[in-house]
Amino acid sequence: MVLDLLDITSPGIAYICVGGFVVVYSLFSLLMKEKLYLNEVVLGTAFGVIIGPYAGNIFDPRSWSSSSVTQNITLEVMRVVLATGLFAIGIELPKNYMWKHAKSLSAMVIPTMAAGWLIVGGIMKCLFPSLNYVSCLAIAACLTPTDPIICAAIVGGKFAVKHVPVNLRRILSAESAANDGLAYPFLSISLYLTIESSKRVAFGKWFLVGWLYQVILGVVLGAIMGLLFSALFQISKRKGFIDRESYVAQYIAMSILTIGVAHTIGSDDLLAVFAAGSAMSWDGHFNEQIEGEVFASVIDLVLNCACFIYIGAWLPFNEFNMPSLGIEPWKLVVLFISIVFLRRIPPIMLLYKWIPEITSWQEALFSGHFGPMGVGAVFISTLALSELPTPHNPPQNQEELLALYIQPVVSFVVLGSIIIHGLSIPFFSFGRRVHSRTLSLSATLTGTNTLPDWIFWSRATSVAAGITVAASSEPGDVERNLETELDSSAISSARASPRPVASMLPMQRQHSDNKFSGDTAGKQEAQDAQGVRFTE
Repeated sequence: MVLDLLDITSPGIAYICVGGFVVVYSLFSLLMKEKLYLNEVVLGTAFGVIIGPYAGNIFDPRSWSSSSVTQNITLEVMRVVLATGLFAIGIELPKNYMWKHAKSLSAMVIPTMAAGWLIVGGIMKCLFPSLNYVSCLAIAACLTPTDPIICAAIVGGKFAVKHVPVNLRRILSAESAANDGLAYPFLSISLYLTIESSKRVAFGKWFLVGWLYQVILGVVLGAIMGLLFSALFQISKRKGFIDRESYVAQYIAMSILTIGVAHTIGSDDLLAVFAAGSAMSWDGHFNEQIEGEVFASVIDLVLNCACFIYIGAWLPFNEFNMPSLGIEPWKLVVLFISIVFLRRIPPIMLLYKWIPEITSWQEALFSGHFGPMGVGAVFISTLALSELPTPHNPPQNQEELLALYIQPVVSFVVLGSIIIHGLSIPFFSFGRRVHSRTLSLSATLTGTNTLPDWIFWSRATSVAAGITVAASSEPGDVERNLETELDSSAISSARASPRPVASMLPMQRQHSDNKFSGDTAGKQEAQDAQGVRFTE
């Protein structure tokens, strides 16, 4: 009778796997994040592989229904996770960040994406000669964007917060959010050239649909929705119509609403949701209201865990070796290594002098290396597959051949990227040296209130109240203890005209979960007034 009551279903197994992983991971989360520097991205994917069809055979998303239904499920799971992640990045950047750093982002996003797209397409053409170059560009478009979910999980980690300057972490997060939505034009031109018989028609559709309707309209739509909601939110709060519990609910609901509207009209929903988040935080008001709230971070954690468990179980390991199509493991390994070294590093090394946030070739190398591929690549490849015909065996034309190639290649690169980028931050040898140094100095200031020269070479990190420089007679201590955030523009102006220490040290606040929040003028002035305290 007990056996008759058992109801073993795919949804039940999915709930057990996701819930069980989050419960166990939460028990050891501090150990994993702060001691081992392992986050939910790497562990969730590994767990998904273990319980997936090629290991434990407990959780198999591809067995739930037909291939088209599975594609739709994968597409929507990735869409929701990306939407919440992109919205969070937009909200948590400082106010007016996108406007203030538009030059850097323009130099970092579009040329880097275009160069990487062409480079990866060329590498694929060499490794897989049965594909034409346009088909190779379609697959390369899926691997062009930097994944914002992996980026947020890694750049927000303790090691990165301690050793990577805040200006570099912010620009990498903003870039990962912006270029995810900009993958649409690169994919659409490749698909139009593959599907359409006329190049004139293909380029016409690309300009009208790919750029004007999807990208431009998506940004405008998201910005209008974000600004409108921000104004309504402030009116409601001023009149006392909204309670505090609703702040974070609005945070989550607004991201879902934006992708729903943008997706319904056929616009770029990823760019729309990032634009909405950036617009809502434009004046910094919404950031202040949700500062200190952890519910959004909890939602992000659960969604990220579920997403990467799904990806781990979804990975098509059986398709990584199909000699009849020319797909072999050694070719995929060569492709992945080439992508790691050639997709982003050369363009950023050439362009970094036009990006003020990147101040040295070491930082440029770090930024070039740090281009993970994950949820965004799976989403774009699944979206592309939905636009391609169902392939025959053997494939009859280039479109069908592309449909057979796209997900095995993309999923292998995603797996490699999760491993390499997920584990690279703690082992990046110059991580302690990029941009800045942590200093402790034995010093006595008498009769002066200006900045000493060594301040200009100190490491930038945030503190709650002032700076303590402990006197020490040991030279080794010079590498350890000063903790203060020094803005590069403040340093430049300080060198031009020395001012009191208290006015030269802008303190920047951070969330307890190591994400970004905007500063307000009043709090900034209060922090500036705290000054510096030296103790012997």
